Amino acid sequence: MKNRFSLVFFRSIGFKIALVIIILGILPFLVCVPISLRAYESVSIHTDATNLMAEAISYNNQIVTSGYATGEDNEILDTKLKSVAESYNGRILIINSALKIVRDSFSADIGKTVIWENIIYSMQGESLYYYDKATNYLIVSVPLTNSDGEIVGALVINKSMDYLTQNEDVFGSYILIGAVIILSLTILLAVFAQLYFSRPLKRMSNSLDSIIREYDTLLPEEKSFVEVERIANKFNEVIGKLHSIDESRQEFVSNVSHELKTPLTSMKVLADSLNGSEDVPIEMYKEFMLDIGDEIDRETKIINDLLSLVRMDKSGAMLNITAVNINELIDHILKRLKPIAEKADIEVVYESFRPVVAEIDEVKFTLVITNLVENAIKYNNEGGWVHISLNSDHQFFYIKVEDNGLGIPEDSVDHIFERFYRADKSHSREIGGTGLGLAITKSSIAMHNGEIKVRSKLGEGSTFDVRVPLNYIKKEVH
Repeated sequence: MKNRFSLVFFRSIGFKIALVIIILGILPFLVCVPISLRAYESVSIHTDATNLMAEAISYNNQIVTSGYATGEDNEILDTKLKSVAESYNGRILIINSALKIVRDSFSADIGKTVIWENIIYSMQGESLYYYDKATNYLIVSVPLTNSDGEIVGALVINKSMDYLTQNEDVFGSYILIGAVIILSLTILLAVFAQLYFSRPLKRMSNSLDSIIREYDTLLPEEKSFVEVERIANKFNEVIGKLHSIDESRQEFVSNVSHELKTPLTSMKVLADSLNGSEDVPIEMYKEFMLDIGDEIDRETKIINDLLSLVRMDKSGAMLNITAVNINELIDHILKRLKPIAEKADIEVVYESFRPVVAEIDEVKFTLVITNLVENAIKYNNEGGWVHISLNSDHQFFYIKVEDNGLGIPEDSVDHIFERFYRADKSHSREIGGTGLGLAITKSSIAMHNGEIKVRSKLGEGSTFDVRVPLNYIKKEVH
């Protein structure tokens, strides 16, 4: 349990925010300190080298004119140069043009030949410096020139740079103290940020827990971060939709129970009438049995429609998509519905503007056309008409089903695709509909990524416009 809690903590947004703050607080410090030390070292070496070169050049005339560079004794220069060398905790050498040491503040290497790159360059007129990290010494070499501008030797000054190490040690102590302070402040800031930024999410989590336990129905409105407020609003929208779905489900179950119970009740009444009567005339017996048969057919239709609707509610992956000639499909459906239209004395006119082949599920889309045309016939006046048209463009095909029948009340137009909804309940009972046809129709069209619109006026008729893509594109499930 403890390990699980630790893993959850390390995956939390609060921990990640704290980690980012710590990294942002420490990383610049870790990067800047070495760069600053390196810059300090470089500037110090360059400054000291420049000063040493200037000082060495200032000795040029005195060393050359006095013959000191050729080996002549000069106690004043000896004392002066030794004093300078001691002050630098270093060494001073004077080298002639033959690369031999003629003067040495240590008096150790006089007469020896020195072959060093910087000294050779100085014999050619260049003033150079070199920092030896191994010995921590700065070595400066400058040319010695006579009054004619000829180079007669080189002056080499070594200076100890121990003060750099000492200063860096002092800086290191300050840096360590600064690091502890910055780390402490960063950790405090990280903890504060972790608590501050995660608090709204924790409150939202607690509120959602209350909703799950049915203590509350919506997330409370709370002023917080814009992103958190947006998430809370979206949650409330989802919760609202879930409540609506639950209410719709309860209403659906109630309607299903009622619709299934009605035929059963009728059959029970008819059966009880037959069973409760003696010597029932054969004519009455046949009439009641026909009525019972009609109620059984009605029950079967309701169940079949319910099964169709359940299948429609499943994923679009259940579609069996094939290329179908829509013109031939409509012709075939209208031939099946022709007897119903003739019985009701309804004129059915079909108009096709061009050949249309589309990728659809033929079985499910047949329900769309059948329901729309059958409704147009059933909810019509005797001697009325139904007009079906088919058209297409480069992307969609269009089916229009228009009639001059009963029409739909204005306040019912937005509800006719709901399950078991009837605009005219008494007339629908008389006709024998289940109230599921248009719900099935809309579901099937939605599965094909299409849309349906309705325009209607009570007493004047209705028009249903269907638009479906010619090429089916399966929606990605996220």
